[in-house]
Parts: sequence; C-alpha cells; structure tokens
Amino acid sequence: MAVRGEAVTPATLPRLVLRNARDLRGRPAMREKDRGIWQTFTWGQYCEQARDFALGLAALGFARGEKLSVIGDNRPRLYWAQVAAQALGGVSVPVYQDSIAKELAYVWNHAEVGVIVAEDQEQVDKVLTLRDELPALRLVVYDDPRGMLHYRYDWLKSFQEVQELGRKFGDAHPGWFEAEVEKGRPEEIAFVCYTSGTTGNPKGAIITHANAIATAQAAVAAEDFRAEDDYLAYLPMAWIGDAFYTLILSLYVGFACNCPESPETVQRDLRELGPTLLLAPPRIWENMLTGLQVKGADAPWVKRRVFELFRGVAERAEILRSDGKPVPFGLHVLGALGEFFVYGPIRDQLGLGRTRWALTGGAPLGPDTFRFFRSIGVNLKQVYGITETTGLVSLQPSHEANPTTAGRPCPGIDVRIAERGEVLVRGGGIFQGYLKNEEATREVIDAEGWFHTGDAGFIDPRGHLVIIDRAKDVGALADGTPFAPQFIENKLKYSPYIREAVAFGHEKPFVAAMLAIDLSTVGNWAERRGIPYTSYMDLSQKPEVRELIREEIRKGNETLPEATKVRRFLLLTKDLEADDAEMTRTRKVRRRHVTEKYAPVIEAFYAGRDEVELATTITYEDGRQATLQSRVKIVDVEGRPVEVLAHA
Repeated sequence: MAVRGEAVTPATLPRLVLRNARDLRGRPAMREKDRGIWQTFTWGQYCEQARDFALGLAALGFARGEKLSVIGDNRPRLYWAQVAAQALGGVSVPVYQDSIAKELAYVWNHAEVGVIVAEDQEQVDKVLTLRDELPALRLVVYDDPRGMLHYRYDWLKSFQEVQELGRKFGDAHPGWFEAEVEKGRPEEIAFVCYTSGTTGNPKGAIITHANAIATAQAAVAAEDFRAEDDYLAYLPMAWIGDAFYTLILSLYVGFACNCPESPETVQRDLRELGPTLLLAPPRIWENMLTGLQVKGADAPWVKRRVFELFRGVAERAEILRSDGKPVPFGLHVLGALGEFFVYGPIRDQLGLGRTRWALTGGAPLGPDTFRFFRSIGVNLKQVYGITETTGLVSLQPSHEANPTTAGRPCPGIDVRIAERGEVLVRGGGIFQGYLKNEEATREVIDAEGWFHTGDAGFIDPRGHLVIIDRAKDVGALADGTPFAPQFIENKLKYSPYIREAVAFGHEKPFVAAMLAIDLSTVGNWAERRGIPYTSYMDLSQKPEVRELIREEIRKGNETLPEATKVRRFLLLTKDLEADDAEMTRTRKVRRRHVTEKYAPVIEAFYAGRDEVELATTITYEDGRQATLQSRVKIVDVEGRPVEVLAHA
C-alpha cells in the first residue's frame, strides 16, 4: 500500500523516520550488498542505527546547526549519518567521492564542516592530506575498518565507536533522541547541496525540511510511488537526485533503497536486484545502449539480423504510439514475437524486467536513445529538476512520455516562461538561497518568489515543459540560424563510438565539434580489424578511427537541419574530465572553461587549418598536473579522404 502522508504530515525528515519505524517497522528500508550477499535493514533497524549514531554525536558535542559531511560510495551508514545529524538540528553536506583535493577543501571550508563521515581508508586519506587546511573540522568517522588498524588520532573514530558512545549516552538520557527530533522545525536547514559549478566554484544551495517535504508531496501527487517499491541507490550522494530519491522520497513514501557492492558492480547488481524504480542520467542510458550495440555487432549473423529486424519493428511501433496513432495489426504481431525473442531478454539482461517506470534527468537524453528504450518495453520517462528546486519541477505521465519534453509541472509547482525564454519556477521546494552568497541569491530569486533557472524553454500545447538548453548557451550562427549545442551533441553521442562531444557555432559560419571517443567500443572495433594501438591518445589519432568517426557524424548529420550540420571535427587525445575542470561531476560540459582552454582549436576550425597544436593538461587526485603536447588533425566531414589528410 502506498504511503502518501498522514492527516498531519511530519514536519521534518527525522520525524518521517520515527513514523516509518512505527508504521512500517518490519518492512525493508535499505539493503546493502556486502561480499556478494544482500543485507537487509528494516525501518525499525534504520531508526535504531540513526538514533545510536545521533546520540554518539551528541555525546561528542555535536550542536544544532553544525555541518556534517559524508564522502564515499552509497552506503547505509552514510545515509544514517545524515539523518542522525538532522535529528540533532544539524545540516548534511554530501560531497562527490571522486572530487580532487582542491574541490573538497573548497566545499568543506566554505560550509565550515565540523564532522566528516568517510566510507573507507581511501576517503580518510583524502581528509588527512587536507587536515591542516580545515580549521572547522573536529571529528572524522569512518565506516569500513579495513586498513584503519594503525591510524591513531584523537579526532578519528569508527562508526561503531560512535554508536557505542550513543548507546551509553542513551542509557543515561532516556527519551533524549525523541526530544531532539521533536525540537526540529520545518524551516530549519536539512541539506547544503553544492551545485555542479558549470561556470566556476560550486554554490551551496540551502534546502530546508519544508523544501524537502513539499517536493516529496509534489512527486507523490504526480507519480505512483509505493512502499513496496525497490530503488537502486548508486548515484553520487552529492547529487540532488540521490538526496531527493534516496533520502527525502524514500523517507516520505517508505520504499526500500538498495546500495550496490561497488561502482564497478552496479550493472551486475542491477540485474540481480531488478528494481521497480530507477533513476539514471543520460550517460547511463547511453552506456547501456552502447553495450547492446556492441554485442549486436559481435553476434553471429543470424542473431544480428534478428536483433536488427525486431529493433526496427519496435521503433516503428513506438513512433506511432508517441504520435497517438494506432499500431497496425501486422506490426503488433511482430512486436509480440519481438517481446518473446528480443525485448524481454534484453530487459532481463539489463536488470529492468521488474521496472514499472524509469526516469532520466540531469541533462537532455538524445531522442534516439529515449525511443530505443521505450520501444523495447522500458517505461522510460523524462524528469526535470535542479539543485535549487530540490531536484524536481516536472515529470512525464507514463502515457505522455516523449523525447522532446520534460513533462508536466508537478502539482504545487508553478512554471512560467520569461520574456527571453528563461524558465521560471515557484513552489514549496524552491531553496532558501546560496550559503554565504546573498548577491547570487538575489540574482536568481526575484521579489515575487520566482526562481530563475537559467534554462531556456517553453510550454508546448499539451502543457509540457520543453527545455532547449542552458539559456546562456543558446545562440545563433552567423546567418541567424538558432544554435543549441546540446541538441547537436546528443545527436553525435548516439553513436556508440563517441563518448563526449562539444559543439561550437555561435556567431560562426558553420558548426564544428570536438569529440572524445569511447575507448572501450573504439578499442574493440580496432582490435577486430587488427589495428594496433598503445593508448587512448594513439588510438584516437589513427586515420582509420578518424574515418570511422566521420561516418558516424554523417549519420548524425542526416537528422539535423542543413545549416546546423557538423562541418569539421577534431578527435581529442583524452576524454573530457571533471578533474581537469572540463566537465562537472555530473558530466555536464563546463562550456566557458572549455572554450577558453581550447581556444586554439576553435580558431583553427574557422581558419581552415588542417591541424592544430594541442596542449593536454592532466590533473591527478592530489592536485598535481602534467601537460602533454601533440599535433592533432582537423577533419572536414565532407572533404578529402582522412588517409590523405593524415599524410598531407
């Protein structure tokens, strides 16, 4: 039975935990895969674990308003630690587990974090290297004790030590935890979630308990969430998408969250678990499709032909359904055969056999990828939300899923379009402002309470929100043709051989693109053809690879308007990386930085040159950098053969 709130909805997230411990006590709340075995924790155990840790923090002097940060992969104890801090009136500040030292130091200092809960030795070592730079830090707690035997610091404790302190404190102060939870008010801060930082240092978005619960209510009014559902918690905890679904919505609805054994085993654990709900950013869906395409290409001729036949059948039927047209009987019969031979087995292989619906968000998903998954029976839908809206604005109803929209605004959330096409949002989930940055807050929240998202879009005739691109990124070619780089990049990334793309064209005569190959798929392609290579750089600059990518661009160009077809391209000698400030931690291109860093490439594109000197900077985890110099070919999509260019 779905839990959709009581007559009086609990006002804070810790109060939801107490409610679930009472009403759903024996139901699964979290699972963790450890050493190949799924361990289940009920809502009663969830509450006990969070309470013991909260009391331990209290015994160690944790004060109301103090900041607690978590760093590591998705682990139940890291989630319990956040709830525990909030139960004491504290604030959760999750950070990306793969952040480099400079990024971590900025966030922890900016938020004045007093307590850090780290997953394991690797994350503790990161804290150790920064210890002298973090004056507010007074306590570090680790979850996994492996490798920690010889670490001796007064300020370093294990999770179990803190909980043992908590049990002793609880024995001496009966009812203390419940009394602290009762003190909590909806206007108190629950999270400080840092933005992805596409234009500079990330900003800390202040999200209250009221913001969190209002957004959960909007989600439940828009979609069928059930206490019986299983959700896979594998996305970075610092991303608002994970905070909303794994902490906020799970607590509100009561469904179970499942933590995979490690990032490397997510695909295997997904197949094993078969979740009923799934949220995945576009990169995950693109990787799934790439894997299927590679397997299809490597399959025997008969299997390959069967896959291609039924894939075409499914896509034709899906296009008809999305246009509101009936599916002919013959196509329907072929689809039924395809379900038995192809679609059902693919869903089972991907771990999507039980999935009632799946969401994609965080960035636009290419329409071809979207239609593929819809066509094989995955109820994939687009959701739109950003950090400052507590992760939710709009969601597609199952019968109105479409690759071109972000769905209908959820109940209780108002959306309007400003004069210049910017999307404005107002509702209970709008954040309170940026931490220590009132000027930036005033720039994005106007006097009427509308939040200015920075995204360009419009409302279509059905009432769906359509996001075009970031408003600052939408431009025009020299002849006035509208230029939306993300739209072109998504077309290019549909190719299994292209991992990342950055398109240029604003105020230019044509569109050009820098591309990063997918090392795995291009490497397999090269090996099947006996093409030797030693590294990513070597492989990316092979003439045969440039010809392969040129053909892939031509395929993408077939679906683009004539004026916005990609005319020239360059293959980068390394992937775009968050550590090098080229991407955010959520894999969004930091366009301003990329434009500045690769200015010589852009100049060469439009000066008609055939090659350019490229300086590639590599950043290590400790902040050290190395620079590699190379001369890279620029290729005309329609021009001389690549082999001629390579030896010109």
